[in-house]
Amino acid sequence: MSRRTAVPVRLPDGARAYKRTPVFTEATVPAALRTDHSTKAGVWGLLQVSAGSLTYVLAGTGEETVIGAGASAVIRPEERHRVVVDGPVAFFIEFHRVVGSG
Repeated sequence: MSRRTAVPVRLPDGARAYKRTPVFTEATVPAALRTDHSTKAGVWGLLQVSAGSLTYVLAGTGEETVIGAGASAVIRPEERHRVVVDGPVAFFIEFHRVVGSG
């Protein structure tokens, strides 16, 4: 049921965190995260689930990946996606940019 073929398993080399959301729960997850949205050009996301689980959905393909406590999903720049929350969960998102070597 859970597939990860289209979701990258790690951030690209040189990716550095620059911002992080607060921890969201099933009661506090913003409506914008439940609808199709994307990061900006050059911005990678790292969705990290610390308790419970949620479903990460790629808007273009409809592919769904269940992400449980202790797991994460890498979000590509400009890739439309959403989360589906249907039970107890705690998660946050870190935003990353790739830093060049010069």
